[in-house]
Amino acid sequence: MKDTAQQAHDRAEAAFKKKEKQLREGQVAMAQYLAERAAVRERTARLRALRLARDAQRDGQETPARS
Repeated sequence: MKDTAQQAHDRAEAAFKKKEKQLREGQVAMAQYLAERAAVRERTARLRALRLARDAQRDGQETPARS
């Protein structure tokens, strides 16, 4: 009987540790996801600014149409 109680305790302990590990891994994964998302937003903003600057420069350099 004592063995059965110990086995139940060991199973409960293993299940608890598994849940804790999953929680930690989930938190790490979410942090990585948010960091990657922020990096993508920053790159997108930088590329958009470069594109707008390039387009503005092109608009200023265009020669007027001949009539």
